[in-house]
Amino acid sequence: MSQSETLSLSQEIKLHAKQKPFAAAGLLLALLIVVAMFVMSCLNISQHKLIQQALNYALLGGTAGFVATTVGALPALFLKNIPRKIEDIMLGLAAGMMLAAAAFSLLLPGLEAGEALTNHAGTGAAIVVAGMMLGVLLMLGLDEFTPHEHSKTGPCGPGHERCNRVWLFVFAIALHNLPEGMAVGVAFSPGELSAGLPLATAIALQDIPEGLAVAMALRSAGFGAGLSVSVSALSGLLEPIGALIGVGLTSGLALTYPAGMGLAAGAMIFVVSHEVIPETHRNGHQTAATIGLMFGFAVMMVLDTSLG
Repeated sequence: MSQSETLSLSQEIKLHAKQKPFAAAGLLLALLIVVAMFVMSCLNISQHKLIQQALNYALLGGTAGFVATTVGALPALFLKNIPRKIEDIMLGLAAGMMLAAAAFSLLLPGLEAGEALTNHAGTGAAIVVAGMMLGVLLMLGLDEFTPHEHSKTGPCGPGHERCNRVWLFVFAIALHNLPEGMAVGVAFSPGELSAGLPLATAIALQDIPEGLAVAMALRSAGFGAGLSVSVSALSGLLEPIGALIGVGLTSGLALTYPAGMGLAAGAMIFVVSHEVIPETHRNGHQTAATIGLMFGFAVMMVLDTSLG
């Protein structure tokens, strides 16, 4: 009997942490800082007069992502597969919209807010950059210590052999959708539509091809049509949950707003660079996927200027 068979899932994660102490320390640090931001915001949240409006906007924005994911997944009920090139183009489109959303709806407003709060452009930028680093650290740690599976690269993470394949796919999708929801919540946390509306619109639009791509990947992995659509659709529930977390992180304490913008942007950019773009380049369709990315970036840029 192998060692992995005699250890429980929690023991395997602890063993993995001992083997990769720097990754474990980074994840722990990121989680502690995020929890501290959340607690500080909650302690100050009573001073935020627009909190109820921010919560309403964030919940609506996150729910729009859930609905869009569900709509995107529905064709998988009737399609057994789609051309790999089309799938890569759709994922490229989603990646471009996420990159533009991170730049125009998160980083730029975060830099402006940081400068306004500190009266110094460099200090404001440092707060946003610190938030970005925190977002990357958090996603890197979750990716390292969460058992999950990708359709191309297979299962990974400690204890993955103990988890049902459906749950491995669910965890993988969660790593994508949670930062998107948090970004929507952070953008709406001032209780205004100006930053949140274009971001929520863009994320909802890119959730349509992403929902279909996820559902088709599950079908290609051997799951039935109903289960594939259900898993893809239910994964969208993480977006309103993430949106509420994003509001909680940044609504109560002024300095957590630019830091939260940086955190959400860093997490989204990490997902795009670490997961989505490599996924679109594994099948020889790099050019088509890149064109899709550029088109998605342009669409989001137009949305930001017209709706923001």
